[in-house]
Amino acid sequence: MRLLRRRSGPPADVEPAAPGAAADSADPRRTTGKGRPTPRRREAQKRRSGPVAPPPRTRREAYRRMREQGAGRREELRAGMRSGDERYLTTRDRGPERRLVRDVVDSRRNAGVLFLLSAVVYFIGLLIPNVQVKAAITSLWLTVLLLLMVDSTVLGVRIRKLVRQRFPDTGQRMSSLVFYGLSRATMLRRWRTPKPVVEVGDKI
Repeated sequence: MRLLRRRSGPPADVEPAAPGAAADSADPRRTTGKGRPTPRRREAQKRRSGPVAPPPRTRREAYRRMREQGAGRREELRAGMRSGDERYLTTRDRGPERRLVRDVVDSRRNAGVLFLLSAVVYFIGLLIPNVQVKAAITSLWLTVLLLLMVDSTVLGVRIRKLVRQRFPDTGQRMSSLVFYGLSRATMLRRWRTPKPVVEVGDKI
């Protein structure tokens, strides 16, 4: 019986592989379709988030980092409130109606700023043991109060008029908007938050 031995050569219909094909398929840096090596997970996270700070070694260092992060967040919050960014404003200052009220107040000279100054002068004058000085201080105080009442009335009318024109369907209470404007008008311009974005005399 003849023993059939297997042919050692490749089949006739199979083409031999290219010399570099095996090396290319074994190379882990080559990928199909992308044309570039796939980045490792650690390298991708490092590019995405930047270098990671080492963990604190002591409790004091951890507390210091917490204070620095808290101070950074508070500074960001103050800067956002000063610039009028809606993301950082409180409910009291948020909304297009409130922004309009701020612009109305900031575009005019308000007698309300005299209230705080006259109040300081009045209380200092009460400490002076002189009847004439006290009478003059009292007269000045009453004059400022009268001027404040007239100016507040004019400001309130203007706020109501402009809000009704610009926002006829507003859900804000008009009395709340007027009080918001009057309280802002009593503050010095440099102390107002959010800071004024219009100049005195600008048309609103």
